Amino acid sequence: MTNTTNMKYLISGGGTGGHIFPAVSIANALREADPEADILFVGALGRMEMERVPQAGYKIIGLPVRGFNRSQPWRNISVLWDLMRSLIQVRKIIREFQPQVGIGVGGYASGAAMWMAAKMGIPILLQEQNGFAGVTNKLLKDKAEKICVAYPGMERFFPADKIILTGNPVRQNLTTGVRRQDGHPSLLIIGGSLGARTINRAVAAGLQQLIAAGIHVVWQTGKTYYAECRQAWQEAGSPAGIECLDFLSDMPDRYAQADLVISRAGASSISELCLLGKPAILVPSPNVAEDHQTHNAMALVNRHAAVLVKDVDAAEQLIPTALQLINDTDRLNTLHTNVLALAERDSAKRIAAEVMTLAKSK
Repeated sequence: MTNTTNMKYLISGGGTGGHIFPAVSIANALREADPEADILFVGALGRMEMERVPQAGYKIIGLPVRGFNRSQPWRNISVLWDLMRSLIQVRKIIREFQPQVGIGVGGYASGAAMWMAAKMGIPILLQEQNGFAGVTNKLLKDKAEKICVAYPGMERFFPADKIILTGNPVRQNLTTGVRRQDGHPSLLIIGGSLGARTINRAVAAGLQQLIAAGIHVVWQTGKTYYAECRQAWQEAGSPAGIECLDFLSDMPDRYAQADLVISRAGASSISELCLLGKPAILVPSPNVAEDHQTHNAMALVNRHAAVLVKDVDAAEQLIPTALQLINDTDRLNTLHTNVLALAERDSAKRIAAEVMTLAKSK
């Protein structure tokens, strides 16, 4: 016989890894605190959460919800129809599942699911990863009981009495990496699982400078750009000191080895850099909604905790900036101290605790 007293949590959001990873981390923390908890995800059909969430061991139901087409408004008739279908579907899901709390992490599905949950009297908690709040969470702010944020100063987006500064959950075991002592400064270049065109092309153009500098380089190209980058690496003589890889399966060790990191400025990446105290050059992607990544980067740059190179300047400035910085021990130490001070620890556990408190209070 099923235990009907089990707490039930509905988690919704996705579209990008920046939404999916925090969602799964919160689910894991809830499951760790309460192994009997019943957790259901709601995502958007065709988006990466429909694959990643089951891989993490959780059930997910997909909605036909899509984003609005801002460049071709006449196409939004079908988008509105899919939104209505999604609201009807999620109402049925909530009636059948009967969650105590809804947790929204941003993305199309989160908007539909959390709006309906609140309308049906279920308390909702939002988690905002970025320093510039996303559209979905801004629309839901008045319906939320609590809003967990990663950066200070979010009162300009959300009611101050609802905000809890928790930081963003980061990948488990990230702090377990081991550093090898080989005497060479080490540069880690990461562009995400798909890669970052601007960063990769700047590195490809600067290979001879990197070789001449005699430093160890780990160049994670992402799958999209691997063939192009591998060819450039081979044309440069396949230098042993530069590892050209499409994917890094051993991130804890790679982070531990790095004296300096070049990265995009996604919310999850920044949270990892803070937790590990890694000096970084941030190259915000210009291809994200509302320029989120620049806002994320500036939260560190304004505290002298990272260096910014704009995407448009990366071709000329990225590698020279990296080579100058990696040999400046005093500057690296300052960046390390300042970025480490911004770390929010145990974020997933703290968010899970807020969720469970909300469930019990209701």
